[in-house]
Amino acid sequence: MMKSKGVQVLVILVVLSFGLVHFHFLPCSNNAPTEEKPSPVHILILSSWRSGSSFTGQIFSQHPSVFYLMEPAWHVWVTMYQNSAKVLHMAVRDLVRSVFLCDMSVFDAYMSSQKKKSDLFQWETSRALCSPPACNSFSRSDIITAGDCRTICGKYPFSKVEEACKTYSHIAVKEVRFFDLKVLYPLLTDPSLNLKIIHLVRDPRAVFRSRENTVADLTRDSNIVVGAQKSKGEMGPYNTMQEICKSHVEIYKAGSQAIPSFLKDRYLLVRYEDIVRDPLAKAAQMYRFAELHFTPELQKWVHNITHGKGQGTKAFDIGSRDAVSVSQAWRKTLPFQKIEKVQNVCKDAMDLLGYRLVQSEEEQKNMSLNLLFAQNSSK
Repeated sequence: MMKSKGVQVLVILVVLSFGLVHFHFLPCSNNAPTEEKPSPVHILILSSWRSGSSFTGQIFSQHPSVFYLMEPAWHVWVTMYQNSAKVLHMAVRDLVRSVFLCDMSVFDAYMSSQKKKSDLFQWETSRALCSPPACNSFSRSDIITAGDCRTICGKYPFSKVEEACKTYSHIAVKEVRFFDLKVLYPLLTDPSLNLKIIHLVRDPRAVFRSRENTVADLTRDSNIVVGAQKSKGEMGPYNTMQEICKSHVEIYKAGSQAIPSFLKDRYLLVRYEDIVRDPLAKAAQMYRFAELHFTPELQKWVHNITHGKGQGTKAFDIGSRDAVSVSQAWRKTLPFQKIEKVQNVCKDAMDLLGYRLVQSEEEQKNMSLNLLFAQNSSK
């Protein structure tokens, strides 16, 4: 009899212990629904510098269901700048994974222990960090400019970044520091993630022209991409472009040709030129891919931001602009000799991604000549 009672007590204790453990790991939130929350969707906008990625990131950042960070791996590269991009791939991947899981303690290795929210690179470009619970001055449904956010929302503690992240159904990261899709395979097979990759590319000639306008901002990154020696001199910019174009070829092939099963429906190639030609259609496509609703307010914002008069010449500038004009500006300003060099180092990428080569200055300046093939039709 005593033995039977002992067994009963033991069973009750085990059940209670399990209940306490289960309760301990339930998400704690004052406004959390009683039913289990669906797993977050994780979106990685994979691109390179001066490719329209800041604008594309804003398409996601301004959505009220999205927590967005712009280039969080900037902190890795700034801290470990003496290494190559390849060596830093693992650290960048681990940081991005932690961000997707809303574990912002990963930044402790790269930032001061006294860090504030405003110490995070380009924090003001994240609408989620400019609205509750990260900042109480705006509503989550507001379209918030970086300038307004920077002025009002900078004083909050760094802990608000993680707190805010945990309240969103979608977490998006824009990153320019991956050069190989295979580095991301562990994230694509990670059961704690639901990762979708948007691979954003842009005409290398337009990228080159834009990089020339912001060369000082890109010096450190170029040194990491190709090494300090190869980034110098007259051929330095072309060496960097060659490495960037090579990475786009490898990423595209890994994402679209003989893909592993875990990549099915998780990779989307988007050309910046297609976005600017039909912003609403491409934004709708990206939202569908990311399982997001395209609200009327966002449709209006996307139209307005792509039909302004700005020229988008500053690094990280995401103000209203004439997007089509900006995307074609290289044809009017870039000397043909430079275009030939860019085409020479980026020919494989241009053929694969559907960018037509120009054979003369006349073709370059002939704005009625369409230099964009229908996607994939060039192969």
